[in-house]
Amino acid sequence: MKSYDRLFIDGRWVAPVHNGSFDTIDPSSELVLAKVAAATAEDIDLAVQAARKAFDAGPWPRMRGAERAAVLRRIGKGIRDRLHELAEIEVRDNGKPLPEALWDLGDAAGCFEFYANLAETLDDNAEQPVALSDDRFTSVVRKEPIGVAGAIIPWNFPMLMAAWKVAPALAAGCTMVLKPSELTPLTALELAGIAAAADLPPGVLNVVTGFGKDAGAPLSEHPGIDKLAFTGSVPTGSRIMQAAARDIKNVSLELGGKSPFIVFDDSDIDAAVEWIMFGIFWNQGEVCSATSRVLVQRGIYARLIERLEEETRKITIGNGLDDGVLLGPIVSEGQYDKVREAVERGKQEGARLVTGGARPAHLDTGYFMEPVVFADVPEDSWIWREEIFGPVVCVRPFDTEDEAVQSANDSRFGLAAAVMSRDDARCERVARALRAGIVWINCSQPTFTEAPWGGYKQSGIGRELGVWGLNNYLETKQITRFNSDKPWGWYIK
Repeated sequence: MKSYDRLFIDGRWVAPVHNGSFDTIDPSSELVLAKVAAATAEDIDLAVQAARKAFDAGPWPRMRGAERAAVLRRIGKGIRDRLHELAEIEVRDNGKPLPEALWDLGDAAGCFEFYANLAETLDDNAEQPVALSDDRFTSVVRKEPIGVAGAIIPWNFPMLMAAWKVAPALAAGCTMVLKPSELTPLTALELAGIAAAADLPPGVLNVVTGFGKDAGAPLSEHPGIDKLAFTGSVPTGSRIMQAAARDIKNVSLELGGKSPFIVFDDSDIDAAVEWIMFGIFWNQGEVCSATSRVLVQRGIYARLIERLEEETRKITIGNGLDDGVLLGPIVSEGQYDKVREAVERGKQEGARLVTGGARPAHLDTGYFMEPVVFADVPEDSWIWREEIFGPVVCVRPFDTEDEAVQSANDSRFGLAAAVMSRDDARCERVARALRAGIVWINCSQPTFTEAPWGGYKQSGIGRELGVWGLNNYLETKQITRFNSDKPWGWYIK
């Protein structure tokens, strides 16, 4: 593994001011994968200054959208040209199976290509006329880049989460300081090199690696930042909101979830089991939108639990680079311990452990865990109500549609939800009743760059992806003109 002991600031690779570093760990082997530069407040200040200069005096915000689009497409191509190499880095840094990493990296490249297309539309739609009630005046509304954006991203989809923020910000004409998670920082640094090779002007994208208290907090508190974009936990999102409030910064937050999946008894059981498993075991369950609360109508409850246990036991667990592996290790020792504690808590709270929770017998090292199925989970239990962020699914029965909807909505979260039934009218009715920003019918977790992503309640503020993601990084300006050569006539008659 090559060296990652530099930060990317103002188009150059530079050592941290205090020459700090930290280790990133391969969760499959528990061995050091690479030493990574550790930024502090001084480095953050340099990065923000570079982004500020690039925005206030550089070419990027002043380019036509088509010119920015050309750079974004080169970044997308740079990712595609190195797809397998970057995916292997992601597997070794994060633990996810290689096919999932390849999928993520392809989506990341597609995200840059999608926002390249939207950047081009800004040339024709930068100004829109507004109809006024007084014909002595004309007015237009302009869309302009918001300024310098600070982005803090999580460890579960390292390159993809970077793309979700970097691509729309750059398309809008913003400049950015990006801080990846200290658990999975490597592909964000690779993205910086790809952007530089794509002729992105210096200072437009700065990548600083480090810990939350040393780098993330100074970034969220920095007065030179105009907008903060964060994906991660509710407690950290709350702290970022508090920091942003001091300067009244624009904020978008994509936070946690405890997403419900309602399965009615007219559903095909095998199809339901497939989507339940995809909804919670994909990416080791380290997915903010994971449908981890499953409500199954009582008529098929026992049979579905039986089939879910059968299929869960078949999942191949191991190093994400090995052929056929469908479940890799949990990302870090700390997260591994949290998931194990959650499993023990579930057993103590009276949930029935159907399968999983132990270390696989064939794996001596690495943060590996057999995927977990809990049945008969009490509705007031901690594991039913709180996000575990691991391969743990909680299942309980229901009798009526109203009961299922009420139980699904009884949560402080509202990121995603799913419903399955052969009755289309019922699916549509339930989808509209669910209090969540994303609802899937007869599936779970499909995500498209074109569609909005974000949640209700404590799951966040704002929407990413699609045109909504671009609007996160645009300000709206009204310009109104008085068209008469005569005085207004209020004071001078």
